[in-house]
Amino acid sequence: METRLKHRIALSTFYFLSGFGFSTWTSRIPTIKEVIGLNDAELGSTLLTMPIASLIGLPLSGFLVSKFNTRKPILFGYVLYALSLLSLSFASNTVMLIGSMFCIAFFMRIVNVSMNTQVITVQKLFQKKINASFHAMWSIGGIAGVGFTTLMIVSDISMLMHLILFTCIVIPLSLFSYFNLIAADKATTGTKLILSKPEPYIVSLGFIIFFASICEGGMFDWSGVFFRDVVNSEIFTFGFLLFMTFMAISRLLSDKIIHKIGSKLTFAISAVLIISGVLTAVLFPYFVPALIGFSIIGIGVAPIVPMALAQAGGSKKYAPGIVVAIISTYGTTGMLIGPPIIGYLSHGFGLRWAFLFLTITGLSIIPLTRLFFKIKGSEE
Repeated sequence: METRLKHRIALSTFYFLSGFGFSTWTSRIPTIKEVIGLNDAELGSTLLTMPIASLIGLPLSGFLVSKFNTRKPILFGYVLYALSLLSLSFASNTVMLIGSMFCIAFFMRIVNVSMNTQVITVQKLFQKKINASFHAMWSIGGIAGVGFTTLMIVSDISMLMHLILFTCIVIPLSLFSYFNLIAADKATTGTKLILSKPEPYIVSLGFIIFFASICEGGMFDWSGVFFRDVVNSEIFTFGFLLFMTFMAISRLLSDKIIHKIGSKLTFAISAVLIISGVLTAVLFPYFVPALIGFSIIGIGVAPIVPMALAQAGGSKKYAPGIVVAIISTYGTTGMLIGPPIIGYLSHGFGLRWAFLFLTITGLSIIPLTRLFFKIKGSEE
């Protein structure tokens, strides 16, 4: 097998495992909410721990990818991430839950920055665009995670046994894949984060990811609760499963679509699809229409983050690893701050209407992408 293909498969495996872990625990949020006895606002406040932990993890993740080869942070970050997920099963009160969520977000930050940095190096080994395919593997891992959790719920398996099984599956796979990751991708220039006037290129790119990630985070954390409390579906993972499925399909196809119509138009179409999907689910909160709406949201939101991250190598100021660390901060913050906002809105207006907040985030992507391409054009 070609060396570059081994690198691609190994990195794809980590994307899969990352998505698998993320959806495994987010699918259990309704269970956690019920066990600890949280209302929507309290759950939203608890979830605020995650953006704080992610921001705290920014300096470390940026340091690791700029000073070392990325494969070590990927492995050690993922193993600690998996163990943090396992600790959720022992959280019997809000304080313990906050501690687990802090660790999950902190180590997830290191894994995401390291993986997205290595993608830029792997992409250079191929003649065609393959960036979105890695994110598709994250979505496929997410589907597997939702399916795995659904099986655990239907089989009446406790969350403790569920997460023990998860840990026993993912840690050996991560150790096996580690040896085929690229070993020598340390950047030699642009590795110091300079506290000065923000680069417009990076800021505009960051805000695109921020708003897209608010939508992703809201869907990840509240899909199950929406289907249980608004749609009144007994198996509350159905909506999340279909959302993740169409995200994966969209990401598998998006490289070809971007090649044909360009990133600028793809961003605009994605934003319109997000808005359309949210309105469908909110205005028609019944099983089939909600599934259709969640599917449309999945198609729309899927290409945005991969497209934005693919632009990280265009900065005149920093090495790709530093740019990924910076704009991933916007993304992780958006993904983790979205759920608390929806929680507060839900407490005041009901979860059904709180979901309308996602139409605002989808709409915001349109002017932001126009601004980004204007800045990019002026620099070329």
